[in-house]
Amino acid sequence: MSLLFVEISCEEIPARLQADAIKALQSRLMDGLAEAGFSPVAGRSAISPRHMAVEITGLEARLADSVSERRGPRSDAPDKAIDGFCLSAGLSRDALEVRATDKGSFLFANVTQIGAVLADILVPLITNVISQFPWPKSQRWSRSTVTWVRPLTSVSVLVDGQAIDGEIALGGGMVMPLGAQVHGHPFYPHDPIQLSDFDSYLGDMKAAHVIVDANIRRDDIMRQSDMLAEAHGIELVPDEGLLREVTGLVEWPHAILGRIQPEFMALPAEVLVTSMRVHQKFFATRFPEGHEQSGQLAPYFLTIANRDCDADQVSLIAAGNERVLKARLSDAAFFWQQDSMTPLESLLPKLASVAFFDGLGTVAQKADRLANLAGQFADYLPGCDDADARRAAQLSKADLVTGMVGEFPELQGVMGGYYAASGNETAAVSQAISDHYRPQGPSDNLPRSAEGYAVSLADKLDTLTGFFGIDQKPTGSRDPYALRRAALGILRIMDEADVSLPLDKLMKHAAVLYKFDDSDADLPAFFRERLRVVLRNKGIAHDVVSAVLGCHEGVGRLHLIMRQSAQLDSFLKTVSGAAVLSGWRRVASLLAAEEKKAALPETAPSAALFETEQETQLLAAVNMLPEIMPDTPASMAELMTAMSGLADPIEQFFTHVMINSEIDEVRLNRLALLSLVRARMALIGDLSQIEGS
Repeated sequence: MSLLFVEISCEEIPARLQADAIKALQSRLMDGLAEAGFSPVAGRSAISPRHMAVEITGLEARLADSVSERRGPRSDAPDKAIDGFCLSAGLSRDALEVRATDKGSFLFANVTQIGAVLADILVPLITNVISQFPWPKSQRWSRSTVTWVRPLTSVSVLVDGQAIDGEIALGGGMVMPLGAQVHGHPFYPHDPIQLSDFDSYLGDMKAAHVIVDANIRRDDIMRQSDMLAEAHGIELVPDEGLLREVTGLVEWPHAILGRIQPEFMALPAEVLVTSMRVHQKFFATRFPEGHEQSGQLAPYFLTIANRDCDADQVSLIAAGNERVLKARLSDAAFFWQQDSMTPLESLLPKLASVAFFDGLGTVAQKADRLANLAGQFADYLPGCDDADARRAAQLSKADLVTGMVGEFPELQGVMGGYYAASGNETAAVSQAISDHYRPQGPSDNLPRSAEGYAVSLADKLDTLTGFFGIDQKPTGSRDPYALRRAALGILRIMDEADVSLPLDKLMKHAAVLYKFDDSDADLPAFFRERLRVVLRNKGIAHDVVSAVLGCHEGVGRLHLIMRQSAQLDSFLKTVSGAAVLSGWRRVASLLAAEEKKAALPETAPSAALFETEQETQLLAAVNMLPEIMPDTPASMAELMTAMSGLADPIEQFFTHVMINSEIDEVRLNRLALLSLVRARMALIGDLSQIEGS
């Protein structure tokens, strides 16, 4: 078996695109090989800012020839038809066979398909991969018409260490010859590296100051950073996103520690971290556990240089970065001082000149809606102070017109909380303002208070109601206004804060605040689909999720659906649950057969018509169950436990009772009893959705 090695070099690939790019390169190469008849096996891969490398194994040097039989026209067909068949098969008339079939005499051709040669298909394959590569954004350069994320510098294709000759047409008269050489780090003079296989590639590139493997670079950054921080009695503030980005920015990492001037340490921690992270790609540091200032930010930052550095160079780079950071923090300190002098409430009139979205009014109008809606949510949130929730919602967007948020948009909400705290607002109000954008994703924390829940829920539901109301809904993979994230945030608060919300009523109220006739008809279904995703991600079986959703309409009981799905999933995995499901299947199967013959009786079963003890016992067991669906998770759990008592009476009923009594009145009464059993069992879910039912 042969081994394919492909290396593509170009100018710097944006860090955020690298992980998907290397996966796409490997999958597209494998798909092309599979289409040609090969059976590729994914090998190793590596990516750095300027290099992509993929290894694919399990390839035959040449595929075996194959013979396929093709049936042509009838043997007495016109010459023109026969000649056309010969042309398509690539054979002469003498090579055709005449064969009798049950439909008459036909001509047959045995066509030999020459097996593909691996070396011969690779140039068109790599050309196709490059010309159709799925970069989110790409560019042309010079006279080229083929696009790439950044200008290509070399493409190498090797089979078993031997370079494949050829060239890639880039359009505009430009071509790129395939080679077997690649260059190392641009800061260091090195002879071209001769490619042969993946292992030597990694080693030779490292010798040329390029760590191609992203995982190795990441680990090296962490190792250096931890050692440097420990030497100064501090530790890095964990930031997986920044670590991933920096890993995609450097090829030869070198950690450098810089200082933050003492006067800037009085700024809010979020301002310091944002200034360093967003604009400079610096890691923040903090004092470790056991230190008297444990958990507080330390007056240091860590930056990752893309080169070897001696002591003098380290000092020079650190000083340069300190000067840049000082300028950023000086601006932040100015905005902090200026903004703190202005009460948040006095900024509210300025929101009238800030548009929320075309067709949805201004941010001032949104703030008014949020205050009203937060009060509605407060009624359903234990411990929530209605006045504080409304006040926080009214002020929640005021920081959008501050100088700090204008400079650092990432701090909206957070700065509003600080400015509220420095004014005359209560601690509950300032904290709710700080938290009202939470959660912004699955890794983000929830708001820290009931008032924070109220404002966050109000903000998200107002946004969803507004955008759905003007038909700006997510489509396919497009969700430019993060509406899916808003819905998931509401569901997560309901789940993790364990609160039940009548979203159907709250949606209608939100629509009234917009002066819509009603909430959009698609919004409930949108929430239910997001809930389906949430429950599946929790590991709940898809058929169980469908069973529970199938017995609830709308969005008035989403919290109960969450709990009921988990309860039903667990219940059906028990011996009792399996017995109940088995009993339901027997009841449902018999009733379905009877329903095909005639309508079932709608009357309740009469004990006076029972002829056996088993009928009486089954009715008694059914009557132990509620007549309507429970409205709390606790009562739903009790129902499932009580449902276990039906399994044996159902079994005994089918063992000892003849449904089709000769007395029609008795037969219908028994069917009425089973209909009652089925109806009561449906209170735990639409069990027909369970696979195997």
